[in-house]
Amino acid sequence: MKSAFRQLSDGEAVAPTRVHIEAREPRGDALFMPSYMPAAGRMGLKIVTVYGGNAALGLPLIQAIVAVLDAATGTPVAILDGTSLTAIRTGAASGAATDLLARRDAAVVAIFGAGPQARTQLEAVCVVRGIHEARVCDPDAARAAAFAAEMATRLGIAVRAVRSAAEALAGADVVCTATTSSQPVFADAEVAPGTHVNAIGSYKPHVREVPEETVRRALVVVDHRPAALAEAGDLLIPMQKGLITEAHIHAELGEILAGRKAGRQAPGQVTLFKSVGVAVQDLAAACEALANAERRGLGVELQL
Repeated sequence: MKSAFRQLSDGEAVAPTRVHIEAREPRGDALFMPSYMPAAGRMGLKIVTVYGGNAALGLPLIQAIVAVLDAATGTPVAILDGTSLTAIRTGAASGAATDLLARRDAAVVAIFGAGPQARTQLEAVCVVRGIHEARVCDPDAARAAAFAAEMATRLGIAVRAVRSAAEALAGADVVCTATTSSQPVFADAEVAPGTHVNAIGSYKPHVREVPEETVRRALVVVDHRPAALAEAGDLLIPMQKGLITEAHIHAELGEILAGRKAGRQAPGQVTLFKSVGVAVQDLAAACEALANAERRGLGVELQL
């Protein structure tokens, strides 16, 4: 993900703003996300759907496929499960942001949401920091409890389900929001100085997870400016209210990786990584998965 973000910010990769189609009955979203990474010699397209009513049908909220093409010939190379790739690459992006922006001594994580995205968020943060405790907050208490039990076993750290945002945030050094909420999931007063926030759940202009007060006082870093300015309600809503301007976006993650912008500038600074997701993430993850599959002899070869 670090390489993908750097290539995007340097103009070495192409990721047009995705096309969004909203289904009416039942309501759902379909997103079409093309990308091109010349360094990898690959083009890609992810088709991802988000249907809120799927839980009642026993289906995932998020479903996706990723197609990979040979950029030299246009020949289809592979089709991959985009549902897993989306969760993995989104977690990895927050891991990269946490590595660049969180305090080095960060040890406690608050997770909002208890779905697949929340799992990879916690996994990635634990890769880059010495985390010893995590709290998970979700409206579904049973789901939060199951998340806590599973992740404690998987990661070997203390993970507990909590009932309130205040309880989740007490003493938290890193916060990850991975929800479908349309309103902020915590209060700004609950965010301590020095906290790093990864906000990855909202991807529509009218939807947000982070309070505008937190956005105003944070050093804001995004995955891709054009995508954030088109879709990130966490930023667009305070912009519409005149509370911040576009200049409040300090940097893209790739600009920090390239050394053109600084990251955290003080231990007490609140930092915010706002990601709506960009297609180069999916293509980079797909190329990695494809290379590993070929090396290990995995997958099914088809003749189109």
